[in-house]
Amino acid sequence: MDFANRLRGGSLQYNPDVRILLLNLYYPPDTSATAKMAETVVDALAAKHCVTVLCGRPSYDPTERRAWRFFQTEENGKVRVIRVGSTDYPRAQMKRRVANYLSYVLLAVPRALVLPCDVVLAMTDPPFEGIVGAFVAMLKNKPYVYNIRDLYPDMAVGGSIVEPEMLARIWEKLHRWALRRATRVVVLGEDMRKRILSKGVDPNRVVVVRDGAEIRGEGVPPPELDVGVVRKIREGFSFVLVHAGNLGFYGAWETLLEGARRLAGEGVGLVFVGDGAQKEKLRAAASDIANVRFLPFFPSNKVSSVLAAGDAHVITVKRGLEGVVVPSKVYGILAAGKPIVALAPGECDVVSLGKEKGFGVSANPNDAEEFAKCVSDLRRDPGRLREMACAAAKAAPEFERGRELEKLVAVIEAAKS
Repeated sequence: MDFANRLRGGSLQYNPDVRILLLNLYYPPDTSATAKMAETVVDALAAKHCVTVLCGRPSYDPTERRAWRFFQTEENGKVRVIRVGSTDYPRAQMKRRVANYLSYVLLAVPRALVLPCDVVLAMTDPPFEGIVGAFVAMLKNKPYVYNIRDLYPDMAVGGSIVEPEMLARIWEKLHRWALRRATRVVVLGEDMRKRILSKGVDPNRVVVVRDGAEIRGEGVPPPELDVGVVRKIREGFSFVLVHAGNLGFYGAWETLLEGARRLAGEGVGLVFVGDGAQKEKLRAAASDIANVRFLPFFPSNKVSSVLAAGDAHVITVKRGLEGVVVPSKVYGILAAGKPIVALAPGECDVVSLGKEKGFGVSANPNDAEEFAKCVSDLRRDPGRLREMACAAAKAAPEFERGRELEKLVAVIEAAKS
């Protein structure tokens, strides 16, 4: 039974009077991770509460666009979506995206100040949305819940997007103010929690709520796989390592590609499924590595086929970004019953959980030889691979999305008290 049904069934007791104002630039029909998660959170909250989403015009690879107006309002039951007339430059135009950010904030802040609410909830698009949310909550004299999806400016500096100079120092100072101003800070993992605590935030105000994954109920058959998708991914390789998701600034890409080069003679293929700011750079770097393949994102109804196609999945976080980026795709991989090879620092949740639960192995993100050995050892030991797959499937229900959403709803309700 899903989360909304449990609420309607009366098995959970919640304060029915909370009005939530959610601030995030992206919301469907945007297709970004925060847009999709914002919609999931709104669906959970709206089972009992009234939610107003204040977002921008669709710009992140949207399934449809909106004509320009100062404000557009859409209502569906307890949910009201207000879109401000921000610019809608495509996400690939990095410099112009700044105009999207600034025009959104310019229009959203004054609109937010006149919207009735009991709690302000902010995510992390644009990257300084946490500061904007704290400012709005302060002016409205309302509790503030800050749901951190990616930790800025740490990610911008660690990913070499901005230099660690005056702008970054000012940004960090304002961000620490926002963290102190928050009634609750919601983070995606224990590694991110440690990073937040290092900034001097009260531990009692920092709560871990993982994204989790949808788990099939008992008796529900697995989705039918698309043989064509599986063939595109596996063709020509006897053992396939899949990286599915965004190819951004956070990965130890050089190490990953060099590790793949060392595995070329063993029939191991590294298949990237996705897109991102670093894709073309990676494609160029891998042009002479025969066992590396790049495929675009498949439609959402093919995700189960993508997950099933790999013998194992790779998750990578480069050193210095532990606790800054928390790859939530781990939970979908577990739900698919697939092992994980983590090319990431030992402090990352995906490494510690993989060791604890038995579904993962890991390698130093700066050591291509160690990574190649991890993969080679798995390829040669099908028994161990099966054990890790079973451990993944066993661990998945611990991170069921509905349960995690219950935690988030409870945090927001408690903030009003």
